[in-house]
Amino acid sequence: MTVRGTQSFLHVLAECWRRPSLVALELLWRWLFGIPLLALLVYEGFHIYAVTVADLAASGLEQFSLTDPMRAAVIAADVYAILAPPILHLILWLVPLAIVVWSIVSAIGRNAVLRRYDSSLPRRPLTLSILQLLRAIFFAGSFIFWFAAIHWAANSTLSGEEPNLVAYCTLVICLSLGIFTLWALVSWVFSIAPLLVLLENRDLGSSLLRSFRLGPLTGKLVEVNLVMGIIKLALVILAMVFSAIPLPFESVMEGPPLYAWWIFVSVLYLVASDFFQVARLVAFVQFDLASKARMPGRPVLRVK
Repeated sequence: MTVRGTQSFLHVLAECWRRPSLVALELLWRWLFGIPLLALLVYEGFHIYAVTVADLAASGLEQFSLTDPMRAAVIAADVYAILAPPILHLILWLVPLAIVVWSIVSAIGRNAVLRRYDSSLPRRPLTLSILQLLRAIFFAGSFIFWFAAIHWAANSTLSGEEPNLVAYCTLVICLSLGIFTLWALVSWVFSIAPLLVLLENRDLGSSLLRSFRLGPLTGKLVEVNLVMGIIKLALVILAMVFSAIPLPFESVMEGPPLYAWWIFVSVLYLVASDFFQVARLVAFVQFDLASKARMPGRPVLRVK
């Protein structure tokens, strides 16, 4: 009898719950990268605000209102012209640095998590770093492509004497969905390839090629990924609901207590998100082991 991917995934969730060290390692390497990056972004954000605060005040930002969309568009354009140069300068040096550091930290961290689950897996930080670097480059490229597409849509529909807001919104929605779908297809390959490097001891090129030919594993992985998408959407909705809980009590709960609550909710969301991310990795490992067990002559790793 064939076991569906979602049925196996329930057992994976239970196993990850019994082994909190897996999630702890995932949180450790992610936060070792994320907390310094967030602190740097906050510092640079305050610096940009201090440099541009006078120009922002002169732009009429306080008068921004969606009840007058044409006036709001002019104010938004003025604010963009003020903030674009310093933000672009920040992006040009921070994004490449963050991509390189992320590739190294995530490769080492992901390798450690999987070896914690199965100590027989090899150490391949260099190959994993290259794959993570390629994934980050493709992600940055898709974002640049999206931004250029939105810019083209604005020039095509809003630059005339009578701006067409309906056409602009339609183009933004269609372009965003199309680029998101394209990124989902590309990210699938770069998400699976690092696991194949460890599970099947492949090199860089063969792991990428193998990602396109997973055979019976494809159906189970698609099923689990769909479930994960629903779960992550539910987590976002729950985070929004819990973040809004203090709003009816804003007269008595404001300032630091309110910010502390929002930080607490954000941390809970990140922990839950990483838990399900680890569960997805473990599910793939178990699916791969099960497929090898059914194929004579294929080596099977023993999960410890």
